[in-house]
Amino acid sequence: MINKIFHLDKFQTNIKIEIISGLTTFMSMAYILLVNPVLLAESGMPLQAAFTATVWASILPTLIMSFFANLPIALAPGMGVNAFFTYTLVHGMGLSWENALAAVFISGLLFTIIATFNIPRYIMLSVPKQLKVAIGAGIGFFITLIGFQNAGITVKDDTTMIMLGNLANPSTLLAIFGLIFTVTLMHKKIKGALLWGILAITLVSMLFGLSETPKSIHNIISTNIPSISPTFMQLDFGNVLKVSFLSVFFSMTMVDLFNAMGTFIGLSSKIGENPDGSIRGLKAATIADATGTLMGSMLGTSPVTSYLESITGISEGGKTGLVALTCAVLFLISLVFAPLVELIPTVATAPCLILVGAFMMQDIKEIDFSEISESLPAFLIIASMPFTYSIVSGFGLGFISYCIIQTCTGKIKTVSPVLWLVSICFLINFIVS
Repeated sequence: MINKIFHLDKFQTNIKIEIISGLTTFMSMAYILLVNPVLLAESGMPLQAAFTATVWASILPTLIMSFFANLPIALAPGMGVNAFFTYTLVHGMGLSWENALAAVFISGLLFTIIATFNIPRYIMLSVPKQLKVAIGAGIGFFITLIGFQNAGITVKDDTTMIMLGNLANPSTLLAIFGLIFTVTLMHKKIKGALLWGILAITLVSMLFGLSETPKSIHNIISTNIPSISPTFMQLDFGNVLKVSFLSVFFSMTMVDLFNAMGTFIGLSSKIGENPDGSIRGLKAATIADATGTLMGSMLGTSPVTSYLESITGISEGGKTGLVALTCAVLFLISLVFAPLVELIPTVATAPCLILVGAFMMQDIKEIDFSEISESLPAFLIIASMPFTYSIVSGFGLGFISYCIIQTCTGKIKTVSPVLWLVSICFLINFIVS
């Protein structure tokens, strides 16, 4: 039956290989179960409910990817967009987390519509490569800044706005230790290095009295699963149905889209291509990604995306949706570890944020900084996201400047109508906000 569902013979694989691959993928991305609830809690969302929402928002779209697309790709709330949710929408724009969930819902609905009509390919083509690369790098810098702040490496300063923190502070020293420890694990290709890093920092923090110590095994593992009701269907559209929010919806949709397409393109040579060169199961995979964000908003979490960490399982030989199904089952089992989230100090997740930021910088070499008319808009995206503490501002300044510079340098024909429309929306948002 399993062979019939996932066509194991066709892809020259077997159940053992697929399950081992699924376990490998899960271990490489399980850190999100500890990091995402902590980031969402900073928006005011109940921590335990955020954990349960994160788990279910990983299970359901991963099952869709498994059975609908038959691809070895797992999904979960994405890094970068969760920072967008908390620090741009809630802290930056003053929305409640319920408002932010409504914004995620609208973004997910928009993404689902364009995915259903196979539009993502045309949007991807309309945005110049250097801007797409810059968006990832800019978000990487933004996430790194949050990691630095949580670790105490950077602190607020009234004169310079930001300065180096006290590196002798025990929590900051612990974060630095955790960063070095996690990098060492990654260098040695230890599966689940980010997860082990978070757990190691938490343990050391407990041993030195810097964080709470569990009083019993029930503080680590429990079959009493936290209710999802505090976040389930808590969307509040009251403050988001405004013209000025068009750029917010577009920014979030584009981040989700670029994350998904970047993952699919990055995995294409591994998961297989169609005879015409297109990615196998691309439309089905994109729909799974889009509906994941839609479901995530209703469950109570930030946008969901396909994880590039799926490459770890694929490298173990995984080729079908049975890999994703294995991940979904492991996500389900992880619900019993809900009490553990309460014990994770903020400093334990800081190295993970810094490392994810570093991962997102890998493609920056593809930007040709010798051609200023092409590189300046990309640079503005990268620099303005952390310096304005807003992913939306980075998008807007980069897109608007690209259209203006290309017009002034006689290359207006290289700007697509889609890019003009988006830039105008950003401009209106800057004026009215």
